[in-house]
Amino acid sequence: MSISNNASSTAVVAKFYGVNPRSLQRQYKDYLSNFKSWNQKSQAKDWTLFPKNIGSHLSLDETAFSNGDLYTILTNKKAKEKKGAIITMVKGT
Repeated sequence: MSISNNASSTAVVAKFYGVNPRSLQRQYKDYLSNFKSWNQKSQAKDWTLFPKNIGSHLSLDETAFSNGDLYTILTNKKAKEKKGAIITMVKGT
């Protein structure tokens, strides 16, 4: 079972397998997700870019997360909010 291919949260998966949710989150971030070697890690708090997701029909939106940070998000409409939808997320407007 691959966490990144399912809509289940790590808490749901942890409960199913009888493991500590925080431990599973840490294991996923540190080992399974390749986060440490991600090429956009250094600037990810300010922006990310996934040029392979660019398509002919795009959507532009803004969203505010729980801590008040505002992000502008550009998505590929053809991906229909699934994998490959996000083209870029930029902090601010």
